[in-house]
Amino acid sequence: MNQKLNARTITNKELFYGHKACGGCGEALAVRLAMKVLGERTFASLPAGCMSAVSFIYPNMAFTSNAIITPFASTGAVAAGVAAGLKALGIEDTHSVGFAGDGGTADIGLQALSGAIDRNDDIIYFCNDNEAYMNTGIQKSGLTPYGTRTTTSPAGENLPGSITMKKNMFEIVAAHGIAYAATASIGYLEDFMKKVQKAKDIKGTSYIHVFAPCPTGWGHESNIAVSLAKQAVDCGLWYLAEYENGEFTLNKNPKEFSSVEDYLKVQGRFKHLEDRDIEIIKNHRDTKWKKMRRDWVR
Repeated sequence: MNQKLNARTITNKELFYGHKACGGCGEALAVRLAMKVLGERTFASLPAGCMSAVSFIYPNMAFTSNAIITPFASTGAVAAGVAAGLKALGIEDTHSVGFAGDGGTADIGLQALSGAIDRNDDIIYFCNDNEAYMNTGIQKSGLTPYGTRTTTSPAGENLPGSITMKKNMFEIVAAHGIAYAATASIGYLEDFMKKVQKAKDIKGTSYIHVFAPCPTGWGHESNIAVSLAKQAVDCGLWYLAEYENGEFTLNKNPKEFSSVEDYLKVQGRFKHLEDRDIEIIKNHRDTKWKKMRRDWVR
């Protein structure tokens, strides 16, 4: 597809419609747009997370194409099995995709994803990252950032919330020598759609890690989800990048970052942070960006 994907050129046909997700759900928007790019001949595998909980409520099924709920740990394996089954049956011009959350990817589902990449199974794997286990009550995951208040990383006199930084999933996936990997954000939708299209056109395993705010778990107004996802990129706490042919590329390299404080203060999960906590977050950001600019910018 040579035509640039945007709001004017993308199909009006809905392939993910009538779900029961919360208002302003970033994950739901990511899945909706990904399905529009991938098309009707897409077979989706989803673990027991938010998207399966809100999509498979009989008789109102949100996916209009084939979709299945997988065991929590097995999204990569099930998507790979679907791809193998389609090939064995001689069914062509299809896509087997997995949609999993941050916990179902970086923690519980990492082994199955790693195996799929090692085999170079012909699948597209989406990590819809809302930075905690939202479906089961907002528990900390391996992709929960430092200072986040969750039900399993409470903030108080002795702890700032989560005391660990986000796992470097994009780089972990790239270290496998994957065919294609990318980071994205629902705050930059054209960039996201372009990367879905690229993954669609590649044979072998592709991985897209999309930043997707959760109003319920993050404690922000539902109408700012997209702008908040953009703000995360602009302030440097998330980044847009690709890995292909053994090389990393930064898709956006800001000369200056917008305010981290402005990004954090509109979210209930960060309202307890003190100045020293915000300095830790900024210092970690600056260290990461120094490394990315040194190693990825040519």
